Formats: sequence, C-alpha cells, structure tokens
Amino acid sequence: MGISKFFNTIGNYISEAVARIFGPNDDRYPATGVQPFSGDPVQKKQESDW
Repeated sequence: MGISKFFNTIGNYISEAVARIFGPNDDRYPATGVQPFSGDPVQKKQESDW
C-alpha cells in the first residue's frame, strides 16, 4: 500500500505541474499596448583626459 500511495502522490504532483504549464494564463497584468517614446536621445559623452 505504501508504494501505490507514493506513485499516486508523484502522479498528482506531475499532473498538477503539467496542468499549470499548459493551462490558461492566470496573469492579471493590465493591457497597456505600445507606448510611444517621449524622451530625448542620450548625448554621446566626450572623451575625457583620463
């Protein structure tokens, strides 16, 4: 009985992992879409005398 319970536990563990990987997304991120760039480009630094 101990071995069958062990294999049942392992089977449940693996099946839950597979269901989580291949199941629908449960992320609750807001839909933001594409964000326009509104900043200034970075200026090249001048070479120093170091």
